[in-house]
Amino acid sequence: MKIALFPGSFDPLTIAHADILKRALPLFDKVIVGIGLNSSKQSFLSGQVREEIVKAVFADYDNIEVQSYEGLTVDFCRKINASYMIRGIRSVGDFEYERAIAQINQTMMPEMETIFILSKPEYSAISSTIVRDILRNHGDVTPFLPKEALFFL
Repeated sequence: MKIALFPGSFDPLTIAHADILKRALPLFDKVIVGIGLNSSKQSFLSGQVREEIVKAVFADYDNIEVQSYEGLTVDFCRKINASYMIRGIRSVGDFEYERAIAQINQTMMPEMETIFILSKPEYSAISSTIVRDILRNHGDVTPFLPKEALFFL
């Protein structure tokens, strides 16, 4: 079984994240959305709310699971038997950052392959950081989030 991990903070899950995941699905038997919990970072949404949002957005997909985790992503990959990691790329800057992480991850877990999926041009400016800033300032985030996510905000 080809199992992939799509890791991230998903704080919040954007339409760009959802698009990357939907485009990755045909490549794998199962994709686990791994919501990384980092106690040293101040999250906007709780881990539980982020998990509920992802489950709501992908409720109709049998081959998607959602789990939260702490610690090294490669350790979580071992735990869930994932041999692939999905990462979205919006820009050259993203690529350079993600390439370095992928190379370190492969050193720590040689059987792991990172799959980069390019963001669609219309989604390349959307980031959770920008959406959080809009939310904090009471702006309209409806163009940037899946409609199922709006219920939780």
